Amino acid sequence: MTLPPDSNSLAQEDLNRLKKRAFESEQLLSSLKDELEELTSLYVVKRNRELTVRLTHENAVLKHQVEEQKNVLNKLELKNKVPQVPRPPFPRQAGTSMSTSAAPPPQVSADNGTLKDENKPVKQAKAAKKDQTKKPSGEVNSSSNKQEAPVDVSRLDLRVGRIVSAKKHPDADALYVEEVDVGEDQPRTVVSGLVKFVPLEQMQNRMAVLLCNLKPAKMRGVTSQAMVMCASTPEKVEILDPPSGCHPGDQVHVEGYTRNPDPVLNPKHKVFETVAPDLKTDSKRVATYKGAALHVPGKGNVTAPSLTEVQVK
Repeated sequence: MTLPPDSNSLAQEDLNRLKKRAFESEQLLSSLKDELEELTSLYVVKRNRELTVRLTHENAVLKHQVEEQKNVLNKLELKNKVPQVPRPPFPRQAGTSMSTSAAPPPQVSADNGTLKDENKPVKQAKAAKKDQTKKPSGEVNSSSNKQEAPVDVSRLDLRVGRIVSAKKHPDADALYVEEVDVGEDQPRTVVSGLVKFVPLEQMQNRMAVLLCNLKPAKMRGVTSQAMVMCASTPEKVEILDPPSGCHPGDQVHVEGYTRNPDPVLNPKHKVFETVAPDLKTDSKRVATYKGAALHVPGKGNVTAPSLTEVQVK
């Protein structure tokens, strides 16, 4: 069966119309795709610009904080009479310039112990004079002398003590809490991690050597005011024995080192941590510092019960 001529003409027109719409749709999709790519590019540029601004601001803030810390450090150095060395100007790379968005470093007068210009040292005489008006001259000299004192066993306050009583720590299975007479008006409370190594009955009413100028510290809620000195290995720990005839408060000396203990060892200066590696027992069980015996003058040497050539701590 053959369609009438008019029907063929209408079908062709519909087909042409559909083709035209398909072509227009493709063009519209292509145009939308181009716009999307352009918008994406603009968004990336905007985000990069915002990120650059934020990082520049953060860099300026950090630079300002660094300059403030430098000034604090200068102030502390001057207060403690540390020689000042002028810092060279920060080098600029070729083809670059200093950012104007960075906050300038704070300008502090030399009267406050800091620098106006990093290329010029502070007048130390003026700063020292101001410090001396704040402190008595004797206190300044004492602090200066203590700074210059060598870091060795002379800085440790080692004394003979008697452990009057000992008991288990209420909140720690590995710790003892002792009351120790070190020749003062009142016994000191001492916390020691000796439960695994020394039976409780052997802790009662015995003589020991104690480090008495550690900074008091809380150990599981109990403040420890000294440390019992021991010969130590990972498997065995022994409390050091003072020589016979000693009394609580007797001072422990080391030949060749004039005893001059700090009132309290400053944990930041790590005096004991520096001295400790050279505290050892020798082949005769004598406690030594760099080979020199720890002793109580006129009474004898400090010894370990059995451990030889091991660390003392």
